[in-house]
Amino acid sequence: MRFVKQLLAVVAVTVVGGLSAAAVEGNFFLTLVIGAVTAVLGVIVYRWVVRRTEHREPAELGLDGWGGRLGRGTLIGLAMFAAVIANIAFLGGYDVTGWGSPTGALGLLGFMAAAAVTEELLFRGVLFRIIEERAGTWIALALTGVVFGAMHLANPDATVWGATAIAIEAGFMLAACYAATRNLWVPIGLHFGWNFAAGGIFSVAVSGNGESKGILEASTSGPVALSGGAFGPEGSLYAVLGGVVLTVVFLWLAKRRGHIVPRRTAQAEATATVTP
Repeated sequence: MRFVKQLLAVVAVTVVGGLSAAAVEGNFFLTLVIGAVTAVLGVIVYRWVVRRTEHREPAELGLDGWGGRLGRGTLIGLAMFAAVIANIAFLGGYDVTGWGSPTGALGLLGFMAAAAVTEELLFRGVLFRIIEERAGTWIALALTGVVFGAMHLANPDATVWGATAIAIEAGFMLAACYAATRNLWVPIGLHFGWNFAAGGIFSVAVSGNGESKGILEASTSGPVALSGGAFGPEGSLYAVLGGVVLTVVFLWLAKRRGHIVPRRTAQAEATATVTP
């Protein structure tokens, strides 16, 4: 029951924020404001519903040191996507033709903040965390990663390969990031940094949603394996490789810190339900 309540609460914020952003599409200032409000509201609602349904403080989204954690995650996301673009550009698959739209970048700042917060609260804060309690880290990582990738099949220029790439480089990686840090601020920052770098800085297609109007005026070309095609650089093998490397690093950290949760056996579940 707590799972359903938490899921519905986060989905409600996501839907309202998405509809509001769609209603003001083209107005960078309102998009920025609505995105920021949605992100803040998502955090407030998540903390409230966890307190109400689990009768505890949501340590995974605690407010002590949140800025530093968010900043570290954002830097990782920015650096990772910049490295992907640098490799694509080195082989001639990314070309900058001039300056783009600073106002468009500001609008994307709010939009990407809302997307990062709501998606991380939904997939890592609710789905991964609760599945992990029952099935363990490995099954939770696999299931939520696949669902996260499949969700992107609904995007206009989505492909099966693109969704598969997202599952590997983002779904698995962000779950591993949460497992390593045991807080949501780092994966939120990583998710935001990655998305904003793609759309707000390098002006490329983000997960098959068409090209963005960011700081740079640029274009991609070449085979899908290099550029990602219409899906965007997230469909590039460079992005997949980068995601795999970070996933391995985060899982290594999770294991070293003792954060890997084993699968609960039927006997353990039965024991847990016995009242002392």
